[in-house]
Order: sequence, then structure tokens, then C-alpha cells
Amino acid sequence: MSEFDADVIVVGAGFTGLSAADALVSAGLDVIVLEARDRVGGRVESAAFSDGVRVDTGGHFICDEMPEIMALTRRFGKVLAETPMEGAFLIQRDSKSTETGHTFAESGRIRARANRINPRDPTIAGLTAEAWLARQSDPPDVKAGYQAMVEGLWCRSIGEIPLWYLIDNDRRTTSNGNELQYFVEGTMHAVAEALAALLGPRLRLDTPVSRIARTNEVVTVTSGNRDVLKARQIIVAAPPVMASRITHEPDLPKPLIDAFAAWKSGTVIKTFVRYERPFWRDRGLSGMVMWRDVLGLFACDVSSDQASALVVFAGGPLAAEWSGKGAEFIQSEIIRRLVAALGSEAGDYTDLRMRDWVDDRWSGGGYSDVITDLSAYAAEAMIRAGAPPVHFAASELAPSFPAYIEGAIVAGREAAERVLAVLQSEGQPAGATNASGS
Repeated sequence: MSEFDADVIVVGAGFTGLSAADALVSAGLDVIVLEARDRVGGRVESAAFSDGVRVDTGGHFICDEMPEIMALTRRFGKVLAETPMEGAFLIQRDSKSTETGHTFAESGRIRARANRINPRDPTIAGLTAEAWLARQSDPPDVKAGYQAMVEGLWCRSIGEIPLWYLIDNDRRTTSNGNELQYFVEGTMHAVAEALAALLGPRLRLDTPVSRIARTNEVVTVTSGNRDVLKARQIIVAAPPVMASRITHEPDLPKPLIDAFAAWKSGTVIKTFVRYERPFWRDRGLSGMVMWRDVLGLFACDVSSDQASALVVFAGGPLAAEWSGKGAEFIQSEIIRRLVAALGSEAGDYTDLRMRDWVDDRWSGGGYSDVITDLSAYAAEAMIRAGAPPVHFAASELAPSFPAYIEGAIVAGREAAERVLAVLQSEGQPAGATNASGS
């Protein structure tokens, strides 16, 4: 009987952990996946309307230029719905003033201008995105659009985000098209569940990891219920902020601790508002709305054959502010603003589902952690290097589409490759461990 419970323990059953485990099992290794929640998916989650139609209250959209998640949807036979885009895009300045979205394109040009800068250019060292934006000569409305775009996407204040980090991440989001191109009928969360089902008893839910002890030959993992498991290697597949909360023995190297300290979690609230029909199309509207009097608020049409609905995102400081006021306030404020933008019919909704991710126990807050330390250029590389036999993986660290589901899959598979390389260099045969539940 081996002293090990598994060749590899994976901590976290979001798309990163599930993808890492899938690759390791395919390579013939014994794997155990430990998940703190009572479900899989991490920041991908779903909820049902009253008639049972499910919607993604977490990660949602994908596009043709995301090969890994597109391949997974085909692998599990999932049907894609094309996100409706036809019609005018509205910018809501205040409760009485609405315009079509021509200045949104101008805001996009600011983004393109920033992305032409080398993220390691010494002239932008120490600059936040806010400080750089203040130096630009664009009209105030256009600057506000850029700020709304940044805070809506990254779910943190523009005054916290280093410009170099924003540029670097944008360059790794390798889409030349529409990142809102598709969503999955039956939910993206169902894709995570299908991937998890392949693991069978290798997956253990309701098992938060509290402590990791490592030597050169063995990793010992202690869960919140005091179960102790041993493996040759471990992958901590969690966002940087969450990963940093696990106790390590001995302590992680100080440069690695500092690298984890460079991050903060985003904040986001996602709300689905369902209607009898997509009434906004009667006026030639797309259902896409961006607000300017509150930055970080955005609506999008996600109607399909199953339901007519708008999804409304509140991100960054706005989400943090609204979260503190409670669900009733958030719901009434969203409906009030939809009515002002789209007309009185927006108040005649048939169902509503809201997910407040601010201060989520196991995700930290938003759809991504963000580096807020202006000088933490090496933080991502330091975390990717890890402290073998302990390895770290997260969508935030992915070389392509960081902070997206696509990036989570890429990061998970890359971590699996690193572990396989280590085991092969040590001459460990695949499946050598007599693991329970394998």
C-alpha cells in the first residue's frame, strides 16, 4: 500500500481545477479534487427562474476565438445561443437624457491608444489607469466611457489599477471580435458539471483546505474537517486572494507571499430581468445600455428560445456601494434605471434573479482578482513558479484570456503540464499510487 492517497491533489473545482484534473487523469495519474463549496464551477454558477429555465449568474459569455471553452461545449454537446446585438446601443447620461452609443467607440479608441504602449515603458511606471487618463486630451464624456469600460470589466476602481497591468491583460485577451458572441443554452455551469462528472468519486465537495505542509517528497493537505491527505504534488487552483489564505508549512518564500499580497478581488453584482418578450427591439434598440451617471453599470440582451431577458452588471466601486444597501435596493434601482433607459415596459418584468458576488466567501468578490500594487511586475510569474511540489493556477495567470473561462482552462492545463514534467523528471510512473476513489 502506497503512503500516498493520490499522485496529485487539486484544490478547487472551478474550470481551472477541473481542467487540470481532467488533463492529469487523461495522463493516467491518480487525482483527488477538493472543493470548498457544495458545488463545482467556482465563479461559474447558475440559478433557475420560476419555470425552471436556468441562467448563468457567474461567468457567462464566450466567442469563436476562445478555442478551449468552445471545444468543451462541443465535447459535451452543448448548444450555443448567439447574443442578440442588432439595434442601437444606448448611453444613459442621467434619468432624463439618453443618447445612442457613438461615444462608446471613441472610448474604445482610448483603450486602443493605451494598448499601443509597452507595459514595461518606464514613462508609465507608477501610473494608475486613472492618472494616465487624466493626462489625455479627450472630451470628458469619452473619458467617462473609458472609465466605465475599465471598471465594468475589471470590477475595481480605475484609481487602483496599474496602467501597465491593464495593458498587459488587454494584450493577452487575444480576441479581435466580440467577446459576448455566444452563451450556452442550459448554462455554462452545466459544462463545468459535465466536466466534473468525469471525475466521479475523485471529486470531494464541501472540503475546504486549511493547511498545506510540504517536503521534497510529500505534500500533506489538511481540510477544514481535519481530514489529512498525502500526495506527491498539489495544484492550488484558486484565485490569488483565496489561494493566499491557505496556511503553509513551512511558510511560502517571502517573494511569493509578496506576490500574493499584490492582488485584490473584484466586486460585481449580476442580475437577470425576464420579460414576456424583448420589447426594446420594437424601438430598434439592442438592449445594450451603458450608464454614465453611475460608472460600471451595463445591460445586455440575453434573450433566447428559452426566455426573453436582459442581464445587468454592476461592477467595481458601484457594486461595493450597492451591495451594502441590500438586495431590495439593488433590485429597485436596476428596474428604475431600465425604465428610464428603455421605457415603462421595462418595469413589467415577469421574473428576476440576482447574484451579489461582493465578498463571496470562496471567490473573494468579482469575476477576477486584480493586481493593485503599482510595482508588482513579477507577481504573476512568481505565483506561476510556485513552491514545488506546490503549484498555483488561476485564470488571472493565464497567457491568454486572463480572467475569462477560457483563461481558467488554459491555466489549469498548463499547471497539469508542469506537474507531469516534474513527475516524469523524478521517474514517477503514471498511476503509481493506490488512491482511494480512483
